[in-house]
Amino acid sequence: MHTVVVGTSGLTASDVLAVARGGARIELSEQAVTALAAAREIVDALAAKPEPVYGVSTGFGALATRHISPELRAQLQRNIVRSHAAGMGPRVEREVVRALMFLRLKTVCSGHTGVRPEVAQTMADVLNAGITPVVHEYGSLGCSGDLAPLSHCALTLMGEGDAEGPDGTVRPAGELLAEHGIRPVELREKEGLALLNGTDGMLGMLIMALADLDTLYKSADITAALSLEALLGTDRVLAPELHAIRPHPGQGASAANMLAVLEGSQLTGHHQDDAPRVQDAYSVRCAPQVAGAGRDTIAHARLVAERELASAVDNPVVLPDGRVESNGNFHGAPVAYVLDFLAVAAADLGSIAERRTDRLLDKNRSHGLPPFLADDAGVDSGLMIAQYTQAALVSEMKRLAVPASADSIPSSAMQEDHVSMGWSAARKLRTAVDNLTRIIAVELYAATRAVELREGLTPAPASRAVIEAVRAAGVQGPGPDRFLAPDLAAADAFVRSGALVTAAEKVTGPLR
Repeated sequence: MHTVVVGTSGLTASDVLAVARGGARIELSEQAVTALAAAREIVDALAAKPEPVYGVSTGFGALATRHISPELRAQLQRNIVRSHAAGMGPRVEREVVRALMFLRLKTVCSGHTGVRPEVAQTMADVLNAGITPVVHEYGSLGCSGDLAPLSHCALTLMGEGDAEGPDGTVRPAGELLAEHGIRPVELREKEGLALLNGTDGMLGMLIMALADLDTLYKSADITAALSLEALLGTDRVLAPELHAIRPHPGQGASAANMLAVLEGSQLTGHHQDDAPRVQDAYSVRCAPQVAGAGRDTIAHARLVAERELASAVDNPVVLPDGRVESNGNFHGAPVAYVLDFLAVAAADLGSIAERRTDRLLDKNRSHGLPPFLADDAGVDSGLMIAQYTQAALVSEMKRLAVPASADSIPSSAMQEDHVSMGWSAARKLRTAVDNLTRIIAVELYAATRAVELREGLTPAPASRAVIEAVRAAGVQGPGPDRFLAPDLAAADAFVRSGALVTAAEKVTGPLR
């Protein structure tokens, strides 16, 4: 099994994906253990002094003015975890919780939190055992960390609350730890606070969304090319020299992908003989511009994710010179913004894909295709309602594109009077990514059927490869009406798995 070694820095998005989705094992480096021990010595020294230090010998948030006596400090750390584990609503997905815990472990191992090495090792042990704390949908405002989600994870480390075992059954966390020989942690000064004060949930969901969107944007370039082909459009608008004079990198990459898919097609360019149509509609002609703008947004979001991965987010933090300083680095604004930006870009990509699907189904705009791509229009309804489903998904995408980060709601007796709502931005982006996958699947379903209906004209080799692969995956071709939901589900699975990109790249080579 793949192993990810956690040091004081240097983890990558691939490491996060390996742990969250691939079940990779985790080891702590000697460097991390040394840094943990050194930072802990600083915290212990401060704890022994009479002067109050936030998070070490005081209360938290609006209660930070109270100095806590030494005999109550262990109880204080337990209490913050218990009281902050106040999430509600549906359970969060296993991969999100694993990313959340792993990213918190990453920051703990930075040596800036003051957590003991044995606590970090317990975090790794829980992940390696396949134990997943039960985390709920609601409870984070994206400021002072993803507090409730991280608290539910810390509760599991204490052997309290509920968790899901490797067999998928939810049981008391203490039972699961005992079965795997893991001793519950007994938190000491600062440790409870350090385990729940970070942007780890929203960052984990950002990293996973970026991985999914990378595949989906390539998929959208492929389906756009298939739709252009089915509509007898021109590929001349994809010429590199046209995109060179507006040098947005994403636009050029999308145009190059579409051109690669269409190479060798006998369907493109026929509309030049159709007098009323001098050029293609925007949804076809401007596909690279829209998809390209989204790609550039992804590039910016990836830069933010890389910076956040390189960060140690906690409050207070232990500095190399021995100071323990309060700060505001837990504020989720940088991550929240790009989560919202991606939801806007995804909504627009879904919107333009739906417009191409609608054009394929409309006999007045499809340039010779049968109404709704039906076998016997009137007797058969063809893909009429498949487009309704796609339109409903697009409408939902538009609602999900409303930014969460533009909102703020004060909390903690006005101590936390401006929050990022980054967790909410991440949650809605996950839904948006799911919906975008379905939208692209509907366009794929319609475009492959439409290409097959263009009898006498040979599609591009890459298009033929996609059609063959999607049919082999159980998505049926043209014919009389049938129960459509299974076909759409199969198309969705084909796109979601990355099989669409794989099929095209067997002909085109790697797409950008």
